[in-house]
Amino acid sequence: MLYMQNPTPSLAAAALLLMAAPASAQVVTSPAPPPAQTVQQFHFTTTASATVNYLLYLPKGYDAKADRRWPLILFLHGAGERGTNIWKVATHGPLKHVTADTDFPFIVISPQCPEKQVWTKEPLLALLDDAAAKYAVDTRRVYLTGLSMGGYGTWALGLAYPEKFAAIVPICGGGQMIGVILGSRDKGPALMSLGVWAFHGAKDNVVPLAESQRMVDALRKAGAQDVKFTVYPEAQHNSWTETYKNPALYEWLLKHERR
Repeated sequence: MLYMQNPTPSLAAAALLLMAAPASAQVVTSPAPPPAQTVQQFHFTTTASATVNYLLYLPKGYDAKADRRWPLILFLHGAGERGTNIWKVATHGPLKHVTADTDFPFIVISPQCPEKQVWTKEPLLALLDDAAAKYAVDTRRVYLTGLSMGGYGTWALGLAYPEKFAAIVPICGGGQMIGVILGSRDKGPALMSLGVWAFHGAKDNVVPLAESQRMVDALRKAGAQDVKFTVYPEAQHNSWTETYKNPALYEWLLKHERR
């Protein structure tokens, strides 16, 4: 005759508990493990200094001691003029088409970008502040323009700090859409009132025409009030010569003031 052995006390107790528990009882679970992300903090201190070489043009009749204030053009050259020979900066740009006896009513500042670098915002902003303090600048009429690499720099600086400029003129350059998106969100009124006149050659084989087109389209879609776009049908990369020698460009600039 076979007999079952008595269960161990622990097993018997567990069985009794299961039999006594109501059907709706919930099983208690362990708390969830902590998330994989943890909050940390890193602190650092940095100091930076830079020297910016630039060409300065003062208009005929300029007098720093007089009450008159003069409009200012900040010109950003292309990649081919980088380096340490400052006179390379005069190869292209507004002053190539201005002679000493011409009544050209702008202060023109043309900085030089170091070799193997691109235009960055901080040195240019510091240069503008220094120029405003040093020269008789009408801060309501500060204009920004550049070609090729300088066109990219113009888009970047102008969209990031539209309150600094009355108008910008990017030539055969391009930019990042995020500049329009963040600019319209963070600095909407200043960006919407910024004068923009972009230029590009339809046959540009260095910087595609689409680079300027998408920036112009994005600004117009965002609601910018004053955006012009000129395309030279037969021009290749050099769309700046025709632009900077056109008196209508400077007349257009002078119609714009930052209020």
